[in-house]
Amino acid sequence: MRRTRRAINQINVVPYIDVMLVLLVIFMVTAPFINPSQVELPSVGRAGPAPTAPLEVVLRVDGTLLLRDREPPHDEVVITGEGLAQAVGERLKRRPEQPVVISADKDVRYEAVMQVMDALSRAGAPRVGLLVKPTQP
Repeated sequence: MRRTRRAINQINVVPYIDVMLVLLVIFMVTAPFINPSQVELPSVGRAGPAPTAPLEVVLRVDGTLLLRDREPPHDEVVITGEGLAQAVGERLKRRPEQPVVISADKDVRYEAVMQVMDALSRAGAPRVGLLVKPTQP
């Protein structure tokens, strides 16, 4: 009577353990030779300028636009949609690094916000953001 050989259905993990132990020894031997990298902290003399307060475009439900400058003298001007690009362009000529944010009522149509964003990009605004109201807990 012949005996049939069964296939072994277990994985031999001994070679994997040997490899892991060799890697562990290599890391333990080389760890003292690795120097931690030095981090250069900025000095006070090289600190960047303080960020400027943004120029805020307020868009209301009735379609009126307000241009509010948060930098002193904190002026607020009612403008038309056609005059937005020109008014923002003039302000950005004085302070080209000033960011621009759009603050719209929650009931304003998305199309109106996109038109304001388009006008701001035509005015040459380098950074345009949306001002959001945080949720109340």
